[in-house]
Amino acid sequence: MLVKFPPRPKARAASPQHNPAPTAQDEWGRLMVAAQGGNGGAYRRLLNEVTAWLRRYFQRRLPHGEVDDAIQETLLAIHRRRHTYDPRYPFGSWLAAIAKRKWIDQLRALERRPTEDLTSDLSVADHEAGITSASVLASLLEELRPAQAQVIHLVKLQGYSIEEASAETGQSVSAVKVNIHRGLARLTTIIEKKYDVA
Repeated sequence: MLVKFPPRPKARAASPQHNPAPTAQDEWGRLMVAAQGGNGGAYRRLLNEVTAWLRRYFQRRLPHGEVDDAIQETLLAIHRRRHTYDPRYPFGSWLAAIAKRKWIDQLRALERRPTEDLTSDLSVADHEAGITSASVLASLLEELRPAQAQVIHLVKLQGYSIEEASAETGQSVSAVKVNIHRGLARLTTIIEKKYDVA
């Protein structure tokens, strides 16, 4: 007597919350191929769009304070591994694999982080001066050319290296250096005029 086994179920497609939508994958794959060919504009657009997807991905999986670090680590990993992307395969799977590894790394780092008991007499710092400074700095940066403001923000405020800022913005290393130098000189002039600094 022959025993008939039910047909093997088809593999389920990855949930959209784990991988980007197919149309986004296709476009991002094209942008990555263009970036691999040296198209800085395509690379910037790709990183901007991927950043939005990564934010949603990590916000569902990590504490709020860890999201930005996870995004930055993932963007750096994408940059370092961009040459490994093979356009014959879906970009979304390649991206999701990197994001998952960075998510796991972030969870492990959280586990290793020492925790301290909070005391009842915990003092709370007054952040008014910091908020005011950040607001003033943001308004000053708005008076610069966008290319200058962007690299000053990355290198001087976020701690990027010149090379990382170059990769992030698509500007050459020498252009990043020049834009930082000229931008800081312009900021000095603006501050001297605006605040009567002699």
